[in-house]
Amino acid sequence: MTSPRTPVDVAAGVLIRPDGKFLLASRPAGKPYASYWEFPGGKVEPGESLAAALTRELHEELGIDIGTPYPWVVRVFDYPHALVRLHFFRVFGWRGELRAREHQSFGFFSIGDLPDGPLLPATLPVLRWLALAPIYAISAAVQLGGETFLRRLDGALSRGLKLLQFREPGLDDADAEALFDQVRVLTRAAGATLLVSSRHPQALWRKAEGVHLTSADLAALRQRPELEWVGASVHSAAEIEHAAQSQLDFVTAGPVRNTATHPDYQPLGWKAFARMIAASSVPVYSLGGMRVNDLRTAFSHGAHGIASLSAVWNDDQCDRLDSSGVLSTSLSSGPATV
Repeated sequence: MTSPRTPVDVAAGVLIRPDGKFLLASRPAGKPYASYWEFPGGKVEPGESLAAALTRELHEELGIDIGTPYPWVVRVFDYPHALVRLHFFRVFGWRGELRAREHQSFGFFSIGDLPDGPLLPATLPVLRWLALAPIYAISAAVQLGGETFLRRLDGALSRGLKLLQFREPGLDDADAEALFDQVRVLTRAAGATLLVSSRHPQALWRKAEGVHLTSADLAALRQRPELEWVGASVHSAAEIEHAAQSQLDFVTAGPVRNTATHPDYQPLGWKAFARMIAASSVPVYSLGGMRVNDLRTAFSHGAHGIASLSAVWNDDQCDRLDSSGVLSTSLSSGPATV
């Protein structure tokens, strides 16, 4: 009988410029999967922290000194040559001129403009995650009134909002569908992604880009819905694992803070939130009392971004709600060499 292999811990860096483009590098000659493109990084040495390993590897491979590495997602991949546990970090700032110290090719790319040549299998899911905006807004028509909400949604979309969940449990099916149709016109015109809470009929799911499952619907899930995007609400590490095993794209976890909508829920706090999502193999949005200026804190605790039911609709939150505007101003640590 063959004994199971022990995973090798690897720190991988997803370096993101203010324009949203990300760094990919080819694997050097002589290594497994030579010439395949990947997010750069390397093995964690004994006694070395993940962040220290990433800092060292990127300096050795590319000659740069990175700013803050923000923990993101952990994935295990079983390659013929090794079982690896990849700890992905996002990095928004670095110093120094990029140099191919291992004679590899490298460049900054977008999802619609990838390098010629094969991509390492572990790279593929990361590209999909990069399409997820850092701010996940949740509709608030009942709280604000329909006309006010639509007006504020239009303004948020004009400022760059790219991801919205339609969630209006206070409306009956007919009123929800009528409002949804108006929301859909606005999001489609802005090129934003619209998901529908599973509290609403499935007919609405299919009119949008996907569905956001309640925790109860996630628990009952046996097969991923055949939709472009599927997210879910979770409250434990076990629910996160179930979401990952069900091949969902992301989850929201919380509440991190007290909220007016769920006053009886005991908030997690940031430390407990970070512990709960530490091994997540799908991106996690922090939920509960979130404001746009919480992005840096959310990132530092491992979140993909923030989900907001109310604060995101306030005019004072930020001038722009897209990744380039928010992240370049609030998350960079030192000037980025571009």
